[in-house]
Formats: sequence, structure tokens, C-alpha cells
Amino acid sequence: MNNLNILFVGDIIGKPGMDLVQTWLPGLIQKYKADFVIANGENASDGKGCTSKEGKILFELGVHVITGGNHTWDKHQSQDYLKEEARVLRPLNYPRGTYGNGYHVAETKKGKVAVVNLQGRTFMATIDCPFRTSDWILSKLKEETKIIIIDFHAEASAEKLAMVNYLDGKVSAIIGTHTHVQTSDERIFPQGTGYITDVGMSGPYESVIGMKTQAALNRFIYQTPQKYETAQNDVHLCAMFLKIDCDSGKAVEIERILFPSFTTKTNEKDG
Repeated sequence: MNNLNILFVGDIIGKPGMDLVQTWLPGLIQKYKADFVIANGENASDGKGCTSKEGKILFELGVHVITGGNHTWDKHQSQDYLKEEARVLRPLNYPRGTYGNGYHVAETKKGKVAVVNLQGRTFMATIDCPFRTSDWILSKLKEETKIIIIDFHAEASAEKLAMVNYLDGKVSAIIGTHTHVQTSDERIFPQGTGYITDVGMSGPYESVIGMKTQAALNRFIYQTPQKYETAQNDVHLCAMFLKIDCDSGKAVEIERILFPSFTTKTNEKDG
């Protein structure tokens, strides 16, 4: 069977996430014999977008496409980067006329791979419908390749599950991003679409989803804006490994990656 091996790196958070990815991604590419690498970089530049600095590092590491999300727009340098680098994506279902690309088709030694970036609307901005947008883009891509990976950047697990049921058998995989918490529900749906609700974040876990804890606490307690500062400690890398049948475009293997793994401590009672 002719298979394509894909690695998808979860939301990279600032310098701690970038440093860890630089250290360990080359080894993961070698271990999984990855033919194609995708990384969500919407938080790569100190938690606010992905600039040319981070993009250059990731592409030199072997990443082929960088996906984004709602924080792509938080820093003007990352917005400028969208205009010049076709391999750095923003969600496709932003209103017509928004600059940047929402999908990219890449050549590999085993054929073409399409990467699509979509964003959910539940508890998020009321942008265009991701379901109808997926219909439109898939009608264009089906003539080019059967291997299609979607980064669905969404808040609600129900919306992500609705999307995979809507597109099962039409795409190779739907990888959920945005919540920064890795879920343990990776599976292949009946018609061959690989899925996980959220791949998790690659960044500091001594934090509140990457943000320094005290600032996050103040935001919830006082209900006022707080300065975003990326945390630093207990850094982990989250990713997904996908094996895709090149002939059918269906997922045949899926594996969740968390490195290094968390340690579990138990309290021993006296006596």
C-alpha cells in the first residue's frame, strides 16, 4: 500500500514552544518517517500570530504548511506575513476580501497534499459558515488531490464533531485546534476520515493555556483586560501522526503524541 506519513504539530506557544519544536521536531520527523509536516502557528510569535521570523524557523525545520486561527490577526507583522507567504494560512471562512490564503496545495514525492484552514463560529466571531465554505473548497480540490487535511480551529467540541460527521469520507483528516487542551478521542470515522477534537498546544503547561497564571486569574476574577504574557515552564509538544492511503485519500492510522509525557504523582498516606 502506498501511504503518506503526516505530522501535525499543535498550537505553538511563543518562544518556549518554538524552542521545544526546534529541539524535538527533527527527531519526530525521523521517527515517524514523515513525508509532510503541518504546524499551527497562530500563537508562535509570543502568543500573537506568526511573523516571518517564526515562519522561517519552522520552514527550515521541515514544516511544509503553517495554519492559523483567530489570533492570527493580533499582530500586524503576522498580518503582513500572510500577504507574502502562501504557505502560511488563515481560516478560509473569513469574509471575502480578507487577505491571505485559507488553503494550500503542496507537492510531495508521493503526490499532492491539500491543507485547509477553517474556523468555527460557536463562542467565536460570527464569520462565514465553515460548513458551506468546506463544500466550496472541496469542490475545487477534488480535481487536484484526494489527500486533504483540515485544521478546524474551533471552541466547541460539538461543532468539531458535527464537522467530521459532515465531511467523513470527503477529507483525509480533521484536526481540531484552538482550545490548547489535548483530547483523547483520536479515531478514524467509518468512511475513512481521521479525527481528534483538539491536538493540544506545544508550549508551557505551568500556565493557563500558555498564559502566565496570575494574569489569567486576574482576567477571570476582575473581568478586566490583562496584559498577555507567555508562560515559560513545563513545556510539552503536542502533535498527531497520520498515515494516509495515497490512492483513496483515507486515513489508515492515527496516533496522538505528547512529549515529554506528563508524570502522575500519588500521595502516600502515613502508616
